[in-house]
Amino acid sequence: MSTTTPHPAHVSPDDALELQKGQSIRSVYVYEAPVRLWHWINALSITVLCVTGYFIGQPLPTVAGEASAHYVMGYIRFAHFAAGYIMAVGLVARAYWALVGNHHAKELFWVPMFQKAYWREVFNMLRWYLFLIPKPNQYVGHNPLARFAMFAFYLMLSIFMIVTGFALYGEGSQMGSWQERLFGWVIPLMGQSQDVHTWHRLGMWGIVTFVLLHIYAAIREDIMGRQSIVSTMISGHRTFKE
Repeated sequence: MSTTTPHPAHVSPDDALELQKGQSIRSVYVYEAPVRLWHWINALSITVLCVTGYFIGQPLPTVAGEASAHYVMGYIRFAHFAAGYIMAVGLVARAYWALVGNHHAKELFWVPMFQKAYWREVFNMLRWYLFLIPKPNQYVGHNPLARFAMFAFYLMLSIFMIVTGFALYGEGSQMGSWQERLFGWVIPLMGQSQDVHTWHRLGMWGIVTFVLLHIYAAIREDIMGRQSIVSTMISGHRTFKE
């Protein structure tokens, strides 16, 4: 079915304003399909890890009946380990795509720490989130503050959780397993097994805090900002308003 643009004489003032607004919206392809797929799989993995990790540290009350008839904690631990493997393999795949994908795929793995202009933009975005300026600048990829947060509070924390998680997993897999050979050094480095458990659980709460702030910032930016956020991680296109 073909469509035609309404003739200006037949357009109401309100519709004309809407048409003008629509013509001012621009779209840029930013996030490639592997990046978007990784984002949502990783989000699901983190959700499963946090929920099951909480119950591993705070087990459910004792279930009545014969112990052999219940495997609740076993299923919880299996889901935790499976999600941990998916998160670890996904991060490796994401690092590979940073090498072969477009330049926006590389933003997760580094920040221009020594550029004054970058830090000026970071503080400008911080002022925006604190409601100190009326509107932010527009960015095709991550805004500078989000880029720093993704690197410092997601990537570094995720690597820490994967390393400590596999160290604890290697303890259960016993001596000689590949997990113990690759990550067994973490436990004596941090003191003892309980210390690793404690830091691993603190890391979980750090990730929960980051996820809540990430979701808040994304939805807030979609509503109040000048570019799309949530829909961009679905379609790959960043839509700019004005």
